[in-house]
Amino acid sequence: MEYRDFGRTGMRVSVLGFGGAEIGFQNATVEDVEALLGSALDAGLNVIDTAECYNTSEELIGRAVGHRRGDYLLFTKCGHSAGLAGADWDPAMLQQSIDRSLRRLQTDCVDLLQLHSCSKEILQRGEVVEVIQAARDAGKTRFIGYSGDGEDALWAVESGLFDALQTSVNIADQEVIDRTLPKAAERAMGVIAKRPIANAVWLHRSRPAEPYHHAYWDRLQELDYPFLQQDAAASIGTALRFTLSQQGVATAIVGTRKPGRWQENAAYAALGPLPEAEIQAIRARWAAVARPDWEPQV
Repeated sequence: MEYRDFGRTGMRVSVLGFGGAEIGFQNATVEDVEALLGSALDAGLNVIDTAECYNTSEELIGRAVGHRRGDYLLFTKCGHSAGLAGADWDPAMLQQSIDRSLRRLQTDCVDLLQLHSCSKEILQRGEVVEVIQAARDAGKTRFIGYSGDGEDALWAVESGLFDALQTSVNIADQEVIDRTLPKAAERAMGVIAKRPIANAVWLHRSRPAEPYHHAYWDRLQELDYPFLQQDAAASIGTALRFTLSQQGVATAIVGTRKPGRWQENAAYAALGPLPEAEIQAIRARWAAVARPDWEPQV
C-alpha cells in the first residue's frame, strides 16, 4: 500500500481510504464491519472517514475497531443535527454533536474534524468555524477541515482556516481539478477525494432507480469514455487511478459493506498513477463534452 503526505498536517495516509456511509445506510452489522475493517487494516488501510449523519456508521466503527484505535487515522464530519435538538449548523447543537461523535467512535480525539458541506454564507458568519476550532483547542481533534464542493469549497480553501479539504474528484466531476485543487496545493492542504470512482454508475445497464446516482450516470452516457466498455475491474481501476493522479490528492475514500472489496480496490490503486496520455484523453473528453450546468456534486 502506498502512503502519501497529508498536506501540512504531518500525517501519512493510505492512498485508498474507507468511507463509512454505506455501512451506516445499508444496515451493516457489527460483525460485517469487524470483518471488513479488520481485514482492510491488516492489508494497509489507515484512513477511516465517516460522519454524524451516516445513520449508524460512527457507532459501528467504534464498536468494530475502537480497540484498534492506534492502527488508523480517524476522520469524521459534523454540522447536521441528525437526531439532536436544534437546527443544522446551530453552534450549541454542533458542540453536542462533536461530543456525541467521540462517544460513538469510542475515542477521546479524532485526527480530522470536518464541517460537512455547509454553505460559504454559513462559513463566513464564523460561528461554526469557531466551534470546531474550540474542539481542536480542547484536544477533541488534531486538525480541522472542510468537506464540500463548488463555490463553498473554493471559499473554504481560500480562507486559510482549514487544514484539509474533502471534495468530489472523478471522471464525471472534474471542475475541481482546475479550479480548487491548485489553490489547495498552494496552501499545503491535505486533500481527500470523495466519490473517486463516480459510484461506478456506468456498470448499471439502465439509469439507476436511486436519484443519488442520476447526475453521474447521465453525464457518463454523454462522456462515453472508451475505457468504460472494458470489464468492471479494468474500468474501475482506470477511474480510481485517474482520481489518484490529480494534483494534491492524498487519499481517495471508497465505501463498501462487503468484506474483501477494499482489498480489490487497493489492488487497482497499487498499479500506480494512470499514464499521462490516458489522463489527458479523459481530460480532453471532459473539456469537449461537459456543460456549464454540470455542477460539482455534494
